[in-house]
Amino acid sequence: MLLPDNIKPENSVYYGGAIVLSTLREKDSLELIDLYQAVNRKMRMTFPMLVLCLDWLYLINVAQFNKEGKVFLCS
Repeated sequence: MLLPDNIKPENSVYYGGAIVLSTLREKDSLELIDLYQAVNRKMRMTFPMLVLCLDWLYLINVAQFNKEGKVFLCS
């Protein structure tokens, strides 16, 4: 859910996307598993939620994937 009205904000894609975005800003690029581990150090997040956050960041043209499977911020 992008903007929840009946759950904790920590369970929203917006909040999770902000955590993923801040993690990606610390590193130039990360492999998906490394990104998952780094995000989990900041906030407990399930893998499907991480994928939803990455989908949202991709759709708004903030994050991309390369052929090697690394996630990086768009310039």
